[in-house]
Amino acid sequence: MNTLGEKFSFTSFGESHGKAIGGVLDGVPAGVRIDMDMIHEALDKRAGRVKVKGAVSPRALREGDEVEWLSGVMDGVTLGTPIAFIIRNKDARPEDYEWLKHSYRIGHADRTYQEKYGIRDHRGGGRASARETASRVVAGSVAQQLLKAKGVDIKAKLVQVGEEKNPERFDEYIAVIQRDGDSIGGIVECVITGLPIGVGEPIFDKLQSHLAFAMMSINGCKGFEYGSGFESVGLKGSEMYLSDNHTLISGGIAGGISDGTPVVFRCVFKPTASNRKTFEAIRREGDEAKGKSIGRHDACIAVRAVAVVEAMAALVLQDFLSK
Repeated sequence: MNTLGEKFSFTSFGESHGKAIGGVLDGVPAGVRIDMDMIHEALDKRAGRVKVKGAVSPRALREGDEVEWLSGVMDGVTLGTPIAFIIRNKDARPEDYEWLKHSYRIGHADRTYQEKYGIRDHRGGGRASARETASRVVAGSVAQQLLKAKGVDIKAKLVQVGEEKNPERFDEYIAVIQRDGDSIGGIVECVITGLPIGVGEPIFDKLQSHLAFAMMSINGCKGFEYGSGFESVGLKGSEMYLSDNHTLISGGIAGGISDGTPVVFRCVFKPTASNRKTFEAIRREGDEAKGKSIGRHDACIAVRAVAVVEAMAALVLQDFLSK
């Protein structure tokens, strides 16, 4: 599926090296003035053009992320009708991926797409490319503005790169990995404040379930936890429920419903599957071949994922608050 949400929904479309990517937002109230600067700041963060809590993406692409509003917005104000927008792929280089017509990259969706659909866009991964997340950031930025008017604030940051947890050392750590032609994983933490008590539903519509669903849809996300998360296995019940840090342990959610305290969750992102080092590519004919990863790849995708995590959290919360 390419649509997220019910009352407030977002549909994503477009391929990595096609003419454009874009989206359709439905459920945005009429008369809302959109802060275009906020949207472009979020896009710059996703593209790696600005420093993100201790790290800047060495890739720092100039993808030319200019948003073209096709419907639903007039003179910067929403009309209450579906909002459609596109971002033209000005920096597309499909020729970089010609060799992939007959090869599969390890750690990518090349083979699974081919086997499932019988056809695939080999140009940078098509729909499976992280380029698609730029559309999410635009939609999420609109949602963030609606939430801000309700007193809800969403802030994500990079808290770990590889084994390094000191933000002051992130840049140097990533630079070393990049010089070696390799890649590294990272952890992004998100804190949501101002969320009222009662957001979320019991059983199958729990708040953390929807957040996990949204986060795990982000390219390269390998895990989600909230509150004490996986560290809970090492805690005793008395340490959890009689602790002064009970809020941090619960993550602001009880029984799938927000409890009025800050919601805290974390996402772990894997190392980029492709990098400058030689890797094995599996040809469709079954032969194994050595090849260089031609194209453009981040040494640490978690840096750019910060903006995407914020966007996806905003889309989930605005949908809940629209019901």
